[in-house]
Amino acid sequence: MKKPKWVIEKERTRRDAATVTVWLFGLHAVRDALLNPAREKLRLMVTKNAADKLSEAIAASTITPEIIDPRKFAPPIDPQSVHQGAALEARPLDWGTVQARCAGGPDSAPPRVVLLDRVSDPHNVGAILRSAEVFGARAVIAPRHHSAPETGALAKTASGALERQPYLRVRNLADTMQELRAMGYVLLGLDGEGARDIDAGLQDIRNRAVALVLGAEGPGLRPRTRETCDEVVRIGTSGGFGSLNVSNAAAVALYAARPAP
Repeated sequence: MKKPKWVIEKERTRRDAATVTVWLFGLHAVRDALLNPAREKLRLMVTKNAADKLSEAIAASTITPEIIDPRKFAPPIDPQSVHQGAALEARPLDWGTVQARCAGGPDSAPPRVVLLDRVSDPHNVGAILRSAEVFGARAVIAPRHHSAPETGALAKTASGALERQPYLRVRNLADTMQELRAMGYVLLGLDGEGARDIDAGLQDIRNRAVALVLGAEGPGLRPRTRETCDEVVRIGTSGGFGSLNVSNAAAVALYAARPAP
């Protein structure tokens, strides 16, 4: 019997994932990855100076580092990257399912999640992961295609948050939004043309699970994403001075959406 197309695609995705690796660089990103027991670590390249600074993390990880002369330090990353003499090859993290990561509980504060619609700049996503960790979001969710994958640049911008803040890549963002709605989430899209200010949109739902949906700078939310939201709100500004960068908008929205004390 011939396998259904979706089964074949799922098996192919699993095989591809098993062969993918990512190079993390910079002392902070490498240290946090070394200390993360969930991170599968494959190869560590460091200068003697970086090895000394990372000595405790290296010892905790049990990985054997390759000590390399700074003049010959050339890991397979962008030569312009600020690596600080440390680069780690590792497997991408597996954060599990949306259901497992985003479900609320009777004894926990109403959960918050962030959904990113085709936000592909790794620096923006890294900054959003950092804000999501600071404000206690359950997860940052993005489509598998047309979004920023795990990269060294993303990890460095996230300043360690990539190792602790769930970053879920899903097949279809609108379908995931419907899944979250079925779990009790209210879906708030962010757009400068939103009918109400975000504070007004949150007024009656602070004690409910909230998903904040942000689009890429320029194109914004795609039509289907926008239509799937329960409401599209805006971040109020003091005048006609343009719009916020998406990572700044995410930070402001997460702060505004803090559950009621």
